[in-house]
Amino acid sequence: MAAEIQPQPQDRKPCLVSKIEAFQDVVSTAVIIPKEDGVISVSEDRTIRVWLKRDSGQYWPSVYHTMPSSCTCMSFNPETRRLSCGMDTGTVCEFVLSEDYNKMTPANTYTAHQGRVTVVLFVLEMEWLLSTGQDKSFTWHCSESGQQLGMHRTAAWVTGLQFDVETRHAFVGDQSGQVTILKLEQDSCSLVTTFKGHTGNVTALCWDPVQRVLFSGSSDHSIIMWDIGGRKGTAIELQGHNDKVQGLCYASHTRQLISCSSDGGIVIWNMDVARQETPEWLDSDSCQKCEQPFFWNFKQMWDSKKIGLRQHHCRKCGQAVCGKCSSKRSTIPLMGFEFEVRVCDSCHESITDEDRAPTATFHDSKHSIVYMHYEPTTGCLLTSGTDKVIKLWDMTPVVS
Repeated sequence: MAAEIQPQPQDRKPCLVSKIEAFQDVVSTAVIIPKEDGVISVSEDRTIRVWLKRDSGQYWPSVYHTMPSSCTCMSFNPETRRLSCGMDTGTVCEFVLSEDYNKMTPANTYTAHQGRVTVVLFVLEMEWLLSTGQDKSFTWHCSESGQQLGMHRTAAWVTGLQFDVETRHAFVGDQSGQVTILKLEQDSCSLVTTFKGHTGNVTALCWDPVQRVLFSGSSDHSIIMWDIGGRKGTAIELQGHNDKVQGLCYASHTRQLISCSSDGGIVIWNMDVARQETPEWLDSDSCQKCEQPFFWNFKQMWDSKKIGLRQHHCRKCGQAVCGKCSSKRSTIPLMGFEFEVRVCDSCHESITDEDRAPTATFHDSKHSIVYMHYEPTTGCLLTSGTDKVIKLWDMTPVVS
């Protein structure tokens, strides 16, 4: 009997392939082990677990290790099988996993912070362990000697950290919404620059060393793409979430950005398009279309005997306009607006159906996402949620 040919589905979406449960508390961080059917998780329930897929198709813990306090974050280096785990106490504990991932041996312990560790990052090329804490400090240690090399005080809790090996630049995102770039030396660092585009705290950072682009996600529901390498100061906004952005991953081989939010949304952005920078909002005392005064312009209201109007802004041209002159809504995907936003009437007329073509796809994970990890070699995405469940997704239908 000939095999039946199934039609290609038109609505391509991530495919849920597995779930991992049995946690007593929220999973802080989890990563997919490359080239293995395995997952490493650290949890607020004080456990570090290595999950391997059995012949039954189920994931079972080959390692179950209980720590003295809650595990808050983790970094795993597959080349050395080094696992660095940040703790609620401010300590970072390192372990080395065996080749078969059935045993975990303690390696180093760093007294890195005076408060909860928020991010930890192991850099193999430098043999550095970078970490940030709720004590508003950023530290880096030598992973060979265990000695602290340097420390930088931050203005607020750091919630995002990335590192560029080539230039030794650390990108530090914090609760004030600011991203700071630091140049690290062996035992010192210097401030390169700071930039702020978010109205909420930075919740996730993602660095593409090839294009030299930094992506930052925030509790203000937005993502900003910062052109670091082009030295143009370009900042492209991406608006496609209805809740706090919780994770960012970049698939460099397809030039797609994967983002997730705490309402369970997963968005796949096509970054291989010529995106436009959003305009700055212009200041004016009256509508720049009909010239009627805004409500604070008392002189013009008195002179014209007209009641002042509320000020709005067109998202396409940035002009200050009244509600009557900006009664239309439209998506502007190339400016990052995948949802309908306010535009002035003249801009609305200039936007074509081709301009409205979406540059992102939207998917529902059906759990409130806390953390996300993408493994490009397998095309697999991991999400962990407040429901204490890890979900594994096949992303090849959408990331290709």
